[in-house]
Amino acid sequence: MRNFIITIATVLILVLILGAAGVGYLFISSGSKSSKVARYAGGSKVQVTQTIRSADRLKRSSRRARLSGFARSPESFYEKGELVVANPPINFLAVAGKLGFSVLEKVRLSELDLTLYRMGTPGGKTVMEARAMLARRIPGLNMDVNQQFQPQQGAIKATVRSLVGWAKYPSSCGRGIKIGMIDAAVDITHPALKGRNIIFRSFHKRGRRMGPADHGTAVATILAGRPEWGGLLPSASLYAANMFERNETGKVVGNGVALLKGLNWLLKKGVKVINMSIAGADNKVIRKILKRVGARGVVMVAAAGNWGPTARPAYPAAYREVVAVTAFNYRKLIYSYANNGSYIDFAAPGVQIWTAVPGGGKFQSGTSFASPYVAALVASEISRGVRATPDGIRADLRKNVIDMGMGGKDKVFGWGFVLKAPRC
Repeated sequence: MRNFIITIATVLILVLILGAAGVGYLFISSGSKSSKVARYAGGSKVQVTQTIRSADRLKRSSRRARLSGFARSPESFYEKGELVVANPPINFLAVAGKLGFSVLEKVRLSELDLTLYRMGTPGGKTVMEARAMLARRIPGLNMDVNQQFQPQQGAIKATVRSLVGWAKYPSSCGRGIKIGMIDAAVDITHPALKGRNIIFRSFHKRGRRMGPADHGTAVATILAGRPEWGGLLPSASLYAANMFERNETGKVVGNGVALLKGLNWLLKKGVKVINMSIAGADNKVIRKILKRVGARGVVMVAAAGNWGPTARPAYPAAYREVVAVTAFNYRKLIYSYANNGSYIDFAAPGVQIWTAVPGGGKFQSGTSFASPYVAALVASEISRGVRATPDGIRADLRKNVIDMGMGGKDKVFGWGFVLKAPRC
């Protein structure tokens, strides 16, 4: 007993001495049953707190850095060794052949009145060098890189249907309505889509495998899935085009050629509303084609982007012909990774949304899951006779918005949250 008391006293004395000398220890929970010991200098609680907060900030910034490679420079992500040329002049192939270009693919997209060439670039030339060389030889050529795109989901309890107040409407909602989506693959065997009218087609590149179906299945279910899984228009006909694939390294990518093929297919099917929960850089070829599509009375709705509030605009949402949708959470606060910008039109729930994925369901966050609500609402409004143009739809939806930010339209929430019942 005496030895024990002496030992305790010795430890206390050592602690006091070390504390005076400015050295201490702090136990930090590791999230498991054991603990880690972290040394700090100065013996000050303020410094310890600052150290912990700095570490937290470092973790958060490193997470942002991992997510922001595409966001920092989306124009740098394109298919290597490829250019896309639309409706070239008669002498194009002869001139391109002499320069060392090769035809990788030629496709006629009749609904877009478009002949599209996917061209292989000359050996020893970067894509940018090849583009500049071809532009010099054929001025005015409608050409650009084969841009890559991302699905707009976050890495993270309710369905969109319940959050927008549509849970009380019958499963017959959407009958007679056609909606299109250009996204990832869709698991049409999922229970959330059982008995629904889902027509799926993939436009991934020959020789590559189709990408995963998590994102596409979630978006398809929000648009036209079973009510108990959150489907907004359960009786609508949904035409789902996949544009994502795994490249030679196993990375999941989507490119502009697949997007345009999907768009052409949807126009053939007669859809008037197309949801695109994807994001990439501005692209000359795609920009011109989407302008023509908008002029045909087709309304396109897209996710505003998940690159962060200071990031550059995300496309196709930032095109004038596209209605851009951002996301907010259950507290009516903006999604922390959402893009900001003057192109934002409307906001909808998109944080911690219960979604269908192959094998079951999971919570997901992102502007991807906000965009389908506005797309479903647009489809419902067009079926009521609202003018099917981007500006006509914007004017119609603005009549029923809840302003969530600065008065009027702002760069965070756009006009705000559209709260309106569907046509059933």
